[in-house]
Amino acid sequence: MIEPKEPMADIFGHLLDILPWALAFALPVIALGGLLLFLLRNRSMGTALTVLVLIPVLATLVGVLGISGFMFTPMITTMLLVCLMVALVTVPIAIVLARVIGRRSVWERELRDKERAAESARRELVAWISHDLRSPLAGIRAMAEALADGMVAEPAEVTDYAERISTEAQRLSGMVDDLFELSRITAGALRLSMAEVPLHDVVSDALSTQTPIAQGKQVRVRAEARATPVVLGSDPELARIVRNLVSNAIRHTPPDGTVAVQLGVERADAVLTVDDGCGGIPDEEIGRVFDVAFRGSTARTPGAGSGGGLGLAIAKGLVEAHHGHIGVRNHGPGCRFEVRLPLSR
Repeated sequence: MIEPKEPMADIFGHLLDILPWALAFALPVIALGGLLLFLLRNRSMGTALTVLVLIPVLATLVGVLGISGFMFTPMITTMLLVCLMVALVTVPIAIVLARVIGRRSVWERELRDKERAAESARRELVAWISHDLRSPLAGIRAMAEALADGMVAEPAEVTDYAERISTEAQRLSGMVDDLFELSRITAGALRLSMAEVPLHDVVSDALSTQTPIAQGKQVRVRAEARATPVVLGSDPELARIVRNLVSNAIRHTPPDGTVAVQLGVERADAVLTVDDGCGGIPDEEIGRVFDVAFRGSTARTPGAGSGGGLGLAIAKGLVEAHHGHIGVRNHGPGCRFEVRLPLSR
């Protein structure tokens, strides 16, 4: 027993005598605690932190008991009570800290995953757009050089070249418009002029612009309105949603196929569905349909034409800006895109 009035040299000597015995009793407890932590490495962080807190408390307790010869004197009993009180305080704190740290870790991991996904999407977008911009630009340059060099002199050929240049220019303009729209959505700069909009009129106007394209591809467009819902939204953006979905359906439907557009109401939502004849989307791709610049495998894109792969991403952003939901699933000979928008009343 160390007396309070002993010289420091004697106290230091006692400590050297006690240290081996303290380590002999405490180290096995620490080793068992480390083994337990290893066995519980796949369990929750709360469990791990609880064990981590109990290890030094138990090691201290066993070391003190070992040095005392496991004789429960009043001092040892007091020490036991102190260790118990420390455990009662530190274990709940450890559990609370584990939950806080766990939530923060999950949030940080999700943030990193989102950043990696966004960076991957940006790289994929740059790759797709770079390829798609080069194609019409190369065609325009070649035809312009042919006209400038006098290689094309016949009036009919000149007219044909001019029309083809105009077509490629319109294609480029559409890509630029898509990029601008997508940038507004992703940057949070989209501002909607909200009003009560009859969705039936929006669908009719959008189909009138897409029907000639469908006829050129020999694709039938069938429309059915089971109700005439009115939604609170922005007319131009709602029309853009319908055009993008119908255009995508026409592009992926083979000749003699059918694109079916249905409009209805379910509970408090207006429901717009667009069915195509693409042959279905593979399970490993269906979760990426609305990703920027994603086009899927060539097997499901018969006669796929131009486009930067931004239409569905833009449609998703515009639907969510209207507090709606858009989804896709395989249905019949192709897939079904479903848009749900809250009714205005």
